[in-house]
Amino acid sequence: MSAKPKVSVVVCSLNGASKIASCLEALERQTIRDFVEVIVVDDGSTDDTALIARQFPVDLLIHETNRGLSMARNTGIRRSVAPIVAFTDDDCVPAENWLESLLCEYEEPSVLGVGGTVAPLLTDGPLLRYLDANNPLAPVEEERTHSSSVAYRAYLYMCRNAKAPANVGRRSVYSLVGANFSARRCALDAIGLFDDRITFGGDEEDVCRRLRAHFPGGSLVYSPAAVVFHDYDPRVRDTLRRSYAYGKGSARAFLKNPAQFPTVFPLPAAVVALALVGLWKRPALAVASALPLIAFPRWPLEAVRDRRVECLGYSYIQLLQEAASDAGFARSLAQLRAEYRAADEVVR
Repeated sequence: MSAKPKVSVVVCSLNGASKIASCLEALERQTIRDFVEVIVVDDGSTDDTALIARQFPVDLLIHETNRGLSMARNTGIRRSVAPIVAFTDDDCVPAENWLESLLCEYEEPSVLGVGGTVAPLLTDGPLLRYLDANNPLAPVEEERTHSSSVAYRAYLYMCRNAKAPANVGRRSVYSLVGANFSARRCALDAIGLFDDRITFGGDEEDVCRRLRAHFPGGSLVYSPAAVVFHDYDPRVRDTLRRSYAYGKGSARAFLKNPAQFPTVFPLPAAVVALALVGLWKRPALAVASALPLIAFPRWPLEAVRDRRVECLGYSYIQLLQEAASDAGFARSLAQLRAEYRAADEVVR
């Protein structure tokens, strides 16, 4: 960096030695590299993450023990000196014009934060192609703000399951995703940075919600030109782990905002109930097997349209994701309520 930075990039890593070099190499290739400060926060890694990071011109900060993603991001923010702070993950590879595309959007004073596209780095397997088609790292659209009623949320859910999202182009959104996210440093300071009680999952939606509440005239902008490629783990186990973490984040968001209906999915419970009935009545088992294809009509329709039988399996992957999210929500909700009750008893 040979000039005063216009943007500080915070990359948080926990045991990311196998992938962080690709991320840092991509940041070195940025079109505005001379105006970029790169901060790496090693959040208690037990591998060679720090050793690899030291091979690059970055500001390396180390947590001796794992303190969670939000705390790591806050450590990076506090060290940053640029007016804009951007975030990506250690398993991401930003396009060369990523930061330049983000910064262009801040010419409007009302813009609080900007994010962009998170696309799979590879699509050479069924699960990776599913994640490309049903992107778990897409922004939450602004239509979410139109109503908080259960009926409206159910309507949005059914629309998403019926066909691919129709939103395209630059637009204002409800929240952005942490793998491709930036915000004005002053705005983050004003809301008290990230909630460090959220260790993983839901942290970016929480900070976006608080930004919108604190600055009612401000906006969060999605710029599809700002692209980051995510190196997904091709194993189903990792996809379910992420869904479980998002469910945990949803539980904390619900307890912080009880008026907002939580993100829970009804289909897994219905399938389990029908499967149990199927132990006595075989037709119920057949219905349970077919229910994901019925509830997620987008995938059978795409299987017919594209002549790809593989798409039928996407219905069952989505079912597993929703089940993992529900499990994370239920477990976290119980734990958090127990913590809150214990805290109340201490106060008394």
